[in-house]
Amino acid sequence: ADDWTPLRELRLTRRGRRVAGRLARPVWVIPREVFDARLVERATAAGAVLRRHRVGTVQGARADHHCGQVLVGADGAHSLVRTAAGLAPVRRRALALRGYAPTAAGWQGRQLIAYGERHQPSYAWAFDRGDGLANVGYGELLRPGADPPSRALLLDQLERLVPGAAATGTGWRGHHLPLSDFRWHQPDGHVLLAGDAAGLINPMTGEGIYYAVATGILAGRSAAVALLAGAPESAGARHRAAVRALLGRHLRHTWAASRLSARPRVVEAGIRAAARDHGVFDDLVEIGLGRGLITPRLARGLVPGLLAGPAWPTMKE
Repeated sequence: ADDWTPLRELRLTRRGRRVAGRLARPVWVIPREVFDARLVERATAAGAVLRRHRVGTVQGARADHHCGQVLVGADGAHSLVRTAAGLAPVRRRALALRGYAPTAAGWQGRQLIAYGERHQPSYAWAFDRGDGLANVGYGELLRPGADPPSRALLLDQLERLVPGAAATGTGWRGHHLPLSDFRWHQPDGHVLLAGDAAGLINPMTGEGIYYAVATGILAGRSAAVALLAGAPESAGARHRAAVRALLGRHLRHTWAASRLSARPRVVEAGIRAAARDHGVFDDLVEIGLGRGLITPRLARGLVPGLLAGPAWPTMKE
């Protein structure tokens, strides 16, 4: 995150109503080409060997002619390693389109999320990078058996929810997001899964970087411990235990939250509760962007929000 500007504010909007608040901890919006390059730089400086090769087949811990004692599959939403490990593709998915646009005045210094009206969860965003550009995009849940939304539709939804984002944005890229379930699966053996390949995308927000970094760290540790113990075949079980210890309860809570947030009234109740109580605001941020839980405070806060009339409180910033 060196030389990138942290953000301190999050703004949520739905149907012209909004709540904004200061984040409990700073966040950074770093382009993937920068983020990935810095990870490679740190890894190779620590002794890793970087090899570039497009993998065609995976069998056990062998990827084509590259063979190791433990293989970590971090190859994204359409993971070849996941299939070779005997796991089915993640069924529940979302589709998002991302680009970069000049940072408008209303986006500066903040993360903006504008909830949509289509298949829930659906929302547009504008996240200030701090260098004159903002990460902008729109995503929505895919319906089983239905045709995915077109690029034109995604851009139209983005422009409707965040005016100016689609009109000024460039560098568009589509992303399939395999949404996590209430329980996470990792087979025994020599093959470990991390990030999108493991089916770890927050089903409420579509966020995946936290899960990718956290499970990548755990995969490296599990592999190292298994090798030091002279039992590379134990890596899968070690990794499964480590990830479930870190994320098990969180995944169950985000699964429940995503089912609740499919109902627009629940989303509005959550925003109402966050407007009344900054602690609830912090809880919502943590369950959507970190590894938070549905806290008793958050659950209690939803009740008056569901019962509230048309009055809309505004959080003091």
